[in-house]
Amino acid sequence: MRLDSKVPFLRCAQRTFASQTSGELKVTQILKEKFPQAATIKVTDISGGCGSMYEIHIESEEFKDKRILQQHQMVNKALKEEIKEMHGLRIFTSVPKH
Repeated sequence: MRLDSKVPFLRCAQRTFASQTSGELKVTQILKEKFPQAATIKVTDISGGCGSMYEIHIESEEFKDKRILQQHQMVNKALKEEIKEMHGLRIFTSVPKH
């Protein structure tokens, strides 16, 4: 069964360069709660505002001494419920450089 066959038709929201979509705001808030030590959290809806695909950049001390796979698993776990409604997710993680 194809994943997209279960997803209803999505309408894309209009957006401006200076604003975030409601989906971006929601995902950002969840990540801020789950990664309180994060120096940077950037969430971008790369589906044109539909909320079906996001690109996430997180820089946090919480990733120190963890492999990239473990870091990405932490992000996936934090967004477990939200991911169910997405088609895709790009994750970029790093540890702040001092």
